Amino acid sequence: MSAPDDFTEYYMEDIEGFYDSPDRIVIKAFNPYLNSPGGFRQWWRMLFSGDKDLDRQHIMRMAGRFGETVRRFASKNKIPYVFAETGERKDEISARHLPSDPGFSGVFLIVVGRAQAPVWEVKRDGSGKILEIFRKKDWPCVNHIHFHIMDKEWGHVIVRMCTYPPFGALIVLNGHEWVERAARRHCVPSTKRDNCFVGGDFQALNHVAKALRGAPAQRRLANVCDRWVYSACLVFGLPTWDQEKTGFKYRYSCYQVEYSRNLSFRNGRLMDEVYQGMIDRTRICLDIKVLRTVFGFKRGPQLNKKAGSLKKDVEATLERRPNDMTLFKVRWGAFAVKIYDKGERVLRFEATAHNTKELRCGRMLECWPELIGRMQGVMDRFMNTVRAADHAFIGGEAFDSFSRPAAVKGK
Repeated sequence: MSAPDDFTEYYMEDIEGFYDSPDRIVIKAFNPYLNSPGGFRQWWRMLFSGDKDLDRQHIMRMAGRFGETVRRFASKNKIPYVFAETGERKDEISARHLPSDPGFSGVFLIVVGRAQAPVWEVKRDGSGKILEIFRKKDWPCVNHIHFHIMDKEWGHVIVRMCTYPPFGALIVLNGHEWVERAARRHCVPSTKRDNCFVGGDFQALNHVAKALRGAPAQRRLANVCDRWVYSACLVFGLPTWDQEKTGFKYRYSCYQVEYSRNLSFRNGRLMDEVYQGMIDRTRICLDIKVLRTVFGFKRGPQLNKKAGSLKKDVEATLERRPNDMTLFKVRWGAFAVKIYDKGERVLRFEATAHNTKELRCGRMLECWPELIGRMQGVMDRFMNTVRAADHAFIGGEAFDSFSRPAAVKGK
């Protein structure tokens, strides 16, 4: 960031350092050609030299072969293969299987779970002629395979792929892991705990993270997707020669993005007192008009509906987590801004777009600099709105003297 916001500037003397970084990034991989009935039928014809077997049963068999091939691959290479129950947190599963070798690269865990997905249906007449290729409005729950991959540049990468054609996928990345590895390559001193830098050269870290906020980042994102999605994931359902035969290619769009600003205070007790006072002051001023300014929208979500519906989409909440973490969250439809403490001395401000379509600047990877610019704008406006809490504390001796009679100077 070129210049600190009002809140950061107010506490500059008490801050050891600060840095900006994209945090969680979710990229959607899709094949636009196979997302239309005609395109899907033509692709099937190229793959099987005709559409005689284009029906629900053969599509299900293709999905079944995908899953069985993955299972055999995991068994042969001794890769943990786990079925996740509905509602089970998959990040907790992956945490138990992270590779201990820092130089490891490749797939280290495969998790199978069920989720909704668009699946093609084929309607034929009595003579077998295809009448319609369509998708049901209510998407069925089908198997999705989560490939957990360790990448040398991006660290832990997750590819969640549907076993049914057109094999839609979500690629989950973490910007902090990329910054950590880039800082190591550039010999930048840093201390990282969990998903946050708690020490090191923050100015240099901010400069390294800047590479994820500009135009070159879109190439880095596309490269890591291409590096794994074809060779380590899609190949089980559509071998390389079939990919080349049918010209199967993914396009990438940014589906979700988190952008964080991290302030490292010199004193942890001071940070806690500032944070608690800031929450009380800020909650009072957050009305609909202020939130419109923060998120950059003239109209809020569901403002023309009943108050009950509005409350679900526009709200400010305060949570106390079991690990003594205090989370202050403001929600605005598909957007949210959060403030919470990371460790003893780091205060994190985080802006999240759960659906980047609402940013209204395009969501393809080519639009990445504009997307990040919009998220940075939300962060700046929110932190300029946050009310600073004065930290002039009264000593014990001064407090005891309050009960003494006042004296006029000179008498």
